[in-house]
Formats: sequence, C-alpha cells, structure tokens
Amino acid sequence: MTGARDFIFLNEPGSLDPAGWNPEGKELLWRYNLHYFEDLTAFGAEQRVTWHEALIEDWIASNPPATGTGWASYPLSLRVVNWIKWHNSGIGTLSLNAIESLSVQVRWLTKRLERHLLGNHLFVNAKALVIAGQFFEGQEAEEWYQLGLSILRREVPEQILGDGGQFELSPMYHSLAIEDAVDLLLSERCSSSRQSGASQLLSKRLDAMLNWLAAMTHPDDEISFFNDAALEVAPSPTELHRYAGYVQKLPLARPGTVHLQHSGYARLESEDAVLLADIGDIGPDYLPGHAHADTLSFELSIYGQRVVINSGTSRYGVSPERARQRGTAAHSTVCVDGEDSSEVWSGFRVARRARALDAQLDSAERSSAVSASHDGYQRLRGGGLHRRSWDLSKRKLQIEDRWTGHLPAESRLHLHPHVSATLGDGRVVITLPSGQTIQVQSPVGEIRIQPSTYHPKLGIRLDNQVLSLPLADGTASIGLSW
Repeated sequence: MTGARDFIFLNEPGSLDPAGWNPEGKELLWRYNLHYFEDLTAFGAEQRVTWHEALIEDWIASNPPATGTGWASYPLSLRVVNWIKWHNSGIGTLSLNAIESLSVQVRWLTKRLERHLLGNHLFVNAKALVIAGQFFEGQEAEEWYQLGLSILRREVPEQILGDGGQFELSPMYHSLAIEDAVDLLLSERCSSSRQSGASQLLSKRLDAMLNWLAAMTHPDDEISFFNDAALEVAPSPTELHRYAGYVQKLPLARPGTVHLQHSGYARLESEDAVLLADIGDIGPDYLPGHAHADTLSFELSIYGQRVVINSGTSRYGVSPERARQRGTAAHSTVCVDGEDSSEVWSGFRVARRARALDAQLDSAERSSAVSASHDGYQRLRGGGLHRRSWDLSKRKLQIEDRWTGHLPAESRLHLHPHVSATLGDGRVVITLPSGQTIQVQSPVGEIRIQPSTYHPKLGIRLDNQVLSLPLADGTASIGLSW
C-alpha cells in the first residue's frame, strides 16, 4: 500500500478511487492481488493499522457474497488467512462485522474448493479451512478444520517431494509453500484446542524444505529462475528461515554440491562459483501450469554476481509474451530449430513434454560435474536427443552439448543485465560490475552476442544480452574461466 486506497501490484500502480475493487483494464493477477490483503502482514504493517481497518470494512461493504473477483476461491483463501494472521498477531483487531464476513467467506469456500486445479491452489484452500477452523469455535468450525486437514493429509505427501522440494518445481512456489507450512504450524500454537494435525504432517518436512530452498538459492540470497519464478512474490530465503525459527530452531543450511534427485535439480559449488542446473522433468504430469520449456537449462553466479541466467517471469495470463517467456529460447539451454523442448501453449498448458534421462552427478575434492539428456525434440522430424554436461572446477566451467538429430541447434547463454559481453580476437569477454572479467571460449563455431530481455519481477522488463553458439556437427563446447 502506498496510500489509504492506493497500491502497487506487479510493479503497476492502481487505486480504489475511482476504479473500485474490480477495476476494468487490470489483468486478473493484479485484481487477485488487490483482494489478497497481503499488506496486513507486511513489514511496517503496524504503522498502517488505520488504513487496514478502513480497507477491511470497505471490502465487506463493496463485495457482497458471490460478487466480483474477491470471491474466487484462491484470493478468498489468502484473504481469510491474512485477516486472521493480522488479528492474532495483535497488530489489529477484526470488528464483529469483519468476523461475521469471515465466517461467510469460509462457508463459501467449503463449497468451491479448487479440486479441478489441485496443486498450490488446493493447498491454500485447505490451509484457509484449517486456520479458520482453529480461529472459530463450535461444530461448524470443527468441520472446516477436519475438511482442511483431510485435504492436507492427501496433498502434503503428494506435493512435498522426498528431497523437500514442492512438486511444481518452481523455487518461487516452493518458497510460498514454506510460508504456508509455517503459517499452519504457528496457527496451531494459537489454537486453544491445540490440535496436532499440522505438526504431524509438516514439522519433519520443514527442515528438508528449507534445505531445498538453500540449494536453489544464489549467493545474493534470492531464488533461481526455473519454471514460473520471480522475485518479491514470496519472502526471501533469509526471511523464510527467520520465520521458520518461530516454530522450530533450524540450523542455517550450507548446501555445497548436491543432487536433488526427486526434484531433478543439481547445485555445483567451487570456490567463487555456484551453478544451478535443471536435469529433471518439468513437473507433475497432471499439473504443468507453471512449467517452462527449460530442461537442461542452468544459472551461474561468480563472485556473488549472477552471470548466466534464465529469463524469469513477468506476466501470467494468455499472451504471446507469456508464451515467449515460457519457451526454450528464453532459457540458458539448447534450442533446436526454433522449437520448444516441451510444447508450452496458452497461459498454463503443456502438450508433449521433455523427459530427462540418465542424470548423473560426480563430485571430487577439486571439481564437480553433472550431466543429463532429454528427449523433448524426438517428436520433430529429424529430431534426436540433447545431452549436456557441466564440469565446474577452480575458476573454470566447461559446458559440453551433444545433439543427435539433424535439425539446426544452438546453445544459448542468457546474461544478467549487470554484466556486459564484448567480442574480440575470436572470444567473448564478460565484464562484471566490479570490473572483474570472465573469458568465454569455444573451439568450434562462432559465439554471437544478441539482445534479449530479462524479467526478474512480475511486470518488469530489462534489456540484457544472450550468447548464441550453433552446434556444428551436433556438438558445442563453451569454456568460461575467471
């Protein structure tokens, strides 16, 4: 909130005056954010209590039951939890009018659970039912609690993988899942009946979830960009670790080199470098809505600065730009004949998708290497397999690509906007903001420098560069040294 009735969502400003709670011309995700009431639990919320109290009452008056965006199950679920968190934290106090509205909202939700969407949507529906069931008293509240808990009993083992990762394989949605887990555990502590359902499901998994997040985090303490991911949607990894400390003391994870086998990711570390690689499938077969065609893509930080990146996510919905950002060419991997390795389409759909094959990680004292293949391009006439390996050692990274098909292919390395690439004497030099340089060499083919765009936050577009190297005779080798 930037004023009593003014907001910035998706880095786009808006106001309730005169547009109201269902403003025309704003995309659905912006309108969803308007109804979340996330600012009630944001930093400095205690300084905006008067605004918040008035906003809650205005929402009730302006959004009668079953009317408008705010009654969609997903924003409703987030709002229910945020109102209760705000009240239970002691920052503000819900009026009797607000408490009555809250009960009506939960009753509405019980009949409109998002079982057709599943995934994080159904999870937050269940979370809202559990927390509302603990907040209220009586038989109806107990039924809400038991309904929510029954969903969580099915969804937690399904959605939290054996290595701790959230099964949609997005570091952003994984971060939101950690916040959901801690919310549930803290709400249980606030409940007078002291139910232990959430603790039984989540306490033992929380440590693994935090370790997974640490493994998928860059040295700048922000998440990597695989599948739908953007900054400032979920709390940062450090904030989440601090928040989790309210329910159980957990050591700060130091991941090093690790293979997250259930999720299909790998992290390599060597002195001043961290490499994160996608060597798995795009996500659950029945829920590819947040998937990108990013198989065998990677991100690289050197001296704490992001150097090689995936392009991120700036928008949802259905548009050519949404499709482009999900496509293979927007990621640091091999693109064949301009096609996507997995057939992303519409806003949240995937048809035929790449399958990861033969993923291997080898770690030694002075170096570590990871390799994998995928079959996403076998559907094409003249298609084949793409295999990639990364070998990270002291101040050196070697990337090897092999393509068994007969179509033209290129290896693309997207660069962070804070670094710049120049071409001279047959090689590329990448310059970091600190002035330090990275030498890029390839013995086969010619590396080209092309313009591209980077989307680290929803609603943000930044210019950057991408290095492109054709695969001559089905192979490409790129070496980075610093």
